[in-house]
Amino acid sequence: MRGMRSREAILEQAVSLASVEGLDGLSLGRLATATGTSKSGFFAHWRDKEQLQLDAVDWAGRQWTEQVMAPALRAPAGVRRLFALHEARLRFYGEGVLPGGCFFFTVQAEFDDRPGAVRDRVARALRAWQECMRRLVAEAIAMGELAASVDVAQLAYEIDALGEMVIIHSRLHDGPAALGYARRAVLDRLRALCPDPTLLPED
Repeated sequence: MRGMRSREAILEQAVSLASVEGLDGLSLGRLATATGTSKSGFFAHWRDKEQLQLDAVDWAGRQWTEQVMAPALRAPAGVRRLFALHEARLRFYGEGVLPGGCFFFTVQAEFDDRPGAVRDRVARALRAWQECMRRLVAEAIAMGELAASVDVAQLAYEIDALGEMVIIHSRLHDGPAALGYARRAVLDRLRALCPDPTLLPED
């Protein structure tokens, strides 16, 4: 049990650091120092840096599921759940859960042109996220809470893109305003496509 807690503490720190410096920026020695773990104890958990990177991707996916996806899925099915997913994402960024804003935004740029196990693991996590959004869009259409003419993939892409833009703008120049812009943009889009816009907040 103590070994498992040590491993989880290291992964939590690894994801936090990688959100700023990327997975290649992870130093085994730095992580050992930051978590109070001896280097020998560290290597008891990971045989090499790539395995640490793979486990960090999995940990980040678990964190995203627990703090973004799970809360949203407790909202009523349909357009409200779809908007709740976007709001949960914005809340994750706004609360500064990770110092770099988003682990996956950082590492996808780092590994998108680098074939290998880490790239494949990152791509799998991103596909799972995109599939979740598409599933919620399709669900809202099936329930009659979004117009039947809505292109599922297109709307999911737009919502995802607006969420990603927050990561850049909130850290470079717009600050908290970026969160408001992204929230308003998706809300206005969904209200325009919803036959009963009263299901969604007015602002």
